[in-house]
Amino acid sequence: MSEWSARWLLKFNPLKCKVMHIRHSMDTKYHITQDNQQWNIQSVQEEKDLGVLTTSDLSVSKQCTEAASKANRVLGMVKRQFKELDKDSFLIIYKGFVRPHLEYAIQAWSPYLRRDIDCLEKIQRRATKMVKGFRNLTYEDRLRQLKLTSLERRRQRGDLIETYKILSGKEKVNPNCFFTLDKKPYSTRGHALKLYTKRSRLELRRNFFSQRVVSHWNKLPESVVNAATVNSFKNRLDRCAEWGT
Repeated sequence: MSEWSARWLLKFNPLKCKVMHIRHSMDTKYHITQDNQQWNIQSVQEEKDLGVLTTSDLSVSKQCTEAASKANRVLGMVKRQFKELDKDSFLIIYKGFVRPHLEYAIQAWSPYLRRDIDCLEKIQRRATKMVKGFRNLTYEDRLRQLKLTSLERRRQRGDLIETYKILSGKEKVNPNCFFTLDKKPYSTRGHALKLYTKRSRLELRRNFFSQRVVSHWNKLPESVVNAATVNSFKNRLDRCAEWGT
């Protein structure tokens, strides 16, 4: 790193450099040498980058807690400012100011433990009760009348949309970095873009984006995965009931 910095005349700020050991505890010390001076790099257990908190054990619990806390604060502000909300006003406020906190960069930290899933879902449960006349309805009825889905289902839908973008070349990334196409001949019930399910020793690995989406993607009919545009894929996906089962 020091050699690269000197060659490209782009100096690092040693005070802003940190090192994190992922899932291992190591005593290795790192340093940067600049201007004939050696700077030790601080070792950390967690670090936030572009709004996503990464911890040394790759747990997303703290990220879920922070996202829920931010959304909760917005809900509190809305409750103080509005005595009651109709459906249209609620949807504008909720979709614009609350839900984005619960879904920012969600492909990178999508929760898989039930306590973390519930931590986010209870924010939407609380929010939907703010609509006039909805407090005594069940959560499912509130979602149905607002034409919303659970956050868990929205995350699955988002995974499938991102997978479509990657496999269809609409995202400028190498699909081989994420997925491996299944080489077996597909039956009449499947499609030609079925993905190979890689073995995962750890539950953590099994719930990474490139792993958790495979079973849902392979269930889709060919008419959905062969959509020409992102919007047509979304429309066909929403009409397809198979991916959520």
